[in-house]
Amino acid sequence: MSGKSTTHCKQKPGVIAPVVDLKRCEGKGDCLEVCPENVFEVRRIDEADYRGLGWGHRLKLRVHGMKVAYTPNAQACQSCGLCVTACPERAIKLARAA
Repeated sequence: MSGKSTTHCKQKPGVIAPVVDLKRCEGKGDCLEVCPENVFEVRRIDEADYRGLGWGHRLKLRVHGMKVAYTPNAQACQSCGLCVTACPERAIKLARAA
């Protein structure tokens, strides 16, 4: 952990997970900066995800460097909500883990 406070956490890990809307995400990394559990990574969008988007969203991604946020460590989420608040595109929501 990067020294960020976890006092805002509301759940045990694995109950809630962040869901990123790739149509809205611009890969700015605000979520990465505020997450106390290192849930996020910002990287080039996967080809399959890219192909699943409409042409307008593909163009937007090209403008923003083809980067989006992914949640490889989603099982560590403790539902603090800092990522939801920090995302300027409102691309993240918290949902019950599958």
